[in-house]
Amino acid sequence: MHEPSETKYEIENKLEKELNNLNLLKERVSRSSQLTKGMVGILSSFEHRLARLEETILPVYNETGNLQRRQENIERTLAALDHVVGFYGVSQDVEPIVRAGPGPVANGGSGLNAFLQAMNKLQLAQEYFEKNNPQSVELENVSTLFNSGGDALNREFKELLLRHSRPVSPIMLLELVEDTPVEETPVSLNQFPETVSSELKCIADWLIMHNRDEYMNVYARVRATVLLKSLQQLKEQQRSSSGGSIQGIPAANSPMVRPKFQTPGRRASKRLHMFEKKANKMLQIATQTLEHSTGFTIGNRRSALHLESREDIVDEQEMENYLVCVMALQRLMQSERSLMVGIVPLQHQHQVFEIIIRDAMDMVVQDGENIASRAKRCINRHDFAAVLVVFPILKHLLTMRPEFERTVEGCDYNVRSKFASILNTLHGTGAKALEDFIESVRSDPSTQLPKDGTVHELTSNVLVFLEQLLDYVDTIGGVLAQDSVYSNALTLIPGHGKVDKNKALVGIYIKKVLVQLNLTLVGKSDLYSDIYLRAVFRLNNNHYVLKALQRAGLLDLVQLSEPDCEESYHDMIREHKRMYSQSWSRVLSHICGAEDAPITMAHAGKLRDKDRHLIKERFAGFNKEMEEIARVQRSYSIPDVELRESLKRDNKEYILPKYHAFYEKYSTVPFTKNPEKYIKYAPAQVSALIDRFFDVAA
Repeated sequence: MHEPSETKYEIENKLEKELNNLNLLKERVSRSSQLTKGMVGILSSFEHRLARLEETILPVYNETGNLQRRQENIERTLAALDHVVGFYGVSQDVEPIVRAGPGPVANGGSGLNAFLQAMNKLQLAQEYFEKNNPQSVELENVSTLFNSGGDALNREFKELLLRHSRPVSPIMLLELVEDTPVEETPVSLNQFPETVSSELKCIADWLIMHNRDEYMNVYARVRATVLLKSLQQLKEQQRSSSGGSIQGIPAANSPMVRPKFQTPGRRASKRLHMFEKKANKMLQIATQTLEHSTGFTIGNRRSALHLESREDIVDEQEMENYLVCVMALQRLMQSERSLMVGIVPLQHQHQVFEIIIRDAMDMVVQDGENIASRAKRCINRHDFAAVLVVFPILKHLLTMRPEFERTVEGCDYNVRSKFASILNTLHGTGAKALEDFIESVRSDPSTQLPKDGTVHELTSNVLVFLEQLLDYVDTIGGVLAQDSVYSNALTLIPGHGKVDKNKALVGIYIKKVLVQLNLTLVGKSDLYSDIYLRAVFRLNNNHYVLKALQRAGLLDLVQLSEPDCEESYHDMIREHKRMYSQSWSRVLSHICGAEDAPITMAHAGKLRDKDRHLIKERFAGFNKEMEEIARVQRSYSIPDVELRESLKRDNKEYILPKYHAFYEKYSTVPFTKNPEKYIKYAPAQVSALIDRFFDVAA
């Protein structure tokens, strides 16, 4: 019963609340409308006031802007006027600076920086007058002063260059070309002080920028003179250091030789030691050869031949000097390349570099051609030992070739080909020397043979020459490779692709020399009337050749193309020994005859007169022939100790058993009343007699 009334009550309460909320909302809406109307009024009033303010301020603003623009125009006009007026007075302002020149202030100059600033002012003035008033006197004054300043910069560049361009001292060059050890700091060529280099670059930049490139010709001429003088002073130092030499023969002990390569506190040049070692080796080989072939010991005396005037001979000292000059030129060229960076524009560096190195290159090329010409004259005189100097020069130049080509890269072909021309000249000279040497062996004019059958001088000379080739196998191989005869012979070697090409080519050449030497010696030996001395002569020479080939290592090269070379020489030696052994035939004819006396009758004392006479004749004949062969063969010479003793041993093994049998058979037979008259030699005495063979003093 109470539920409807409660529901009604709740509804009425809610309705009342909603009505209150509605009234509150209406009240607030009304208040908001009032506020909006007030704000609109305020804004309308503000807008009206702004409009009136704009009408008042805008004319003032416009007038102020006009005044500011007028002020700026006036200021710019005044600045431009000041700038133009400055052009009219620039000549007077900078003339003292230009007249003083760009030299140091301490020397009365204006200083380079101040001078360049003055020149820049003149340039601006010149450009202004050329554009705005080309007919004015001011343009003429400014141009004259500007050109005068440019000339002054050229003069300053030249004076600065001349003042600081000094030839590199010989000591410095020698330090440059020697092999600097890792622990030492490499020597560098700082030819210009840093400040001077900076000034030269600064002047060069200005001159290039203003199309004044004549300074590059000055630079090229000055540096070319310095480069040439550096090499000339080096050559003069080399000549003075070799002052103790006699006609091209260096005084090895002269105190003037070493200072060239040795300064206080520094050790001697490795290169000097190398050449000294080479010279000593050649002298030692020659000495051993002569001692070996003659039996005489060579003392410290020099042959009169070495003291003769032989201007065509290029000795080791001169060879070294030339190589040092070439290497010094290479180092100087590299230095000049780096020195011109920043001074000469990149596009002109090749042309300037060519001018710098031309005279020095010509001098070195001429020296190389002179050496080749002198070597050719030595070839014509068959003085081949003097030509050997060509090969070390060629070897070192070939080693230098890649570095040299990098240095002259980009230069004219005539410059790049000069180094190649030296190589070609020396290459041709070396090839001619090798071939003419074979021809000289074939046509050796000497007809006088050693009376004792010892080693012929030609043999020792040939072997000494061949031994020297070992030091330049690669170089000589390159020379021979360009000859079709040798290149074709190389292809005939079995497995030639696996052998060292250069060694094989040199081996082929040595084989040709040995073949020709053997033919020449055989032809000469036919002049001996004594056929056994002829055999001894051939034996000595063949044995000497074989031992020399083995000792020097030449045999290894020859065997690359002729594997049976050693055995061939052994066969010839055995044949010559066999021919020599026939010299005993007359001796043996008395003790090995077929007609023997009956031994039983001999011991029984029943010898017939005929038998006694036969035994006497045999002993007498043996004595006579033995004494004769001993006399003759004492004059024979077998310089090699081993060969000499082996021949004596062969003689004993060949003779003594036969004589011992004969002696034992008949020495006790009473075939004579004076046995000491016929039985002169016991077997031991015969052995002692053979021991005195090949000894003229015995």
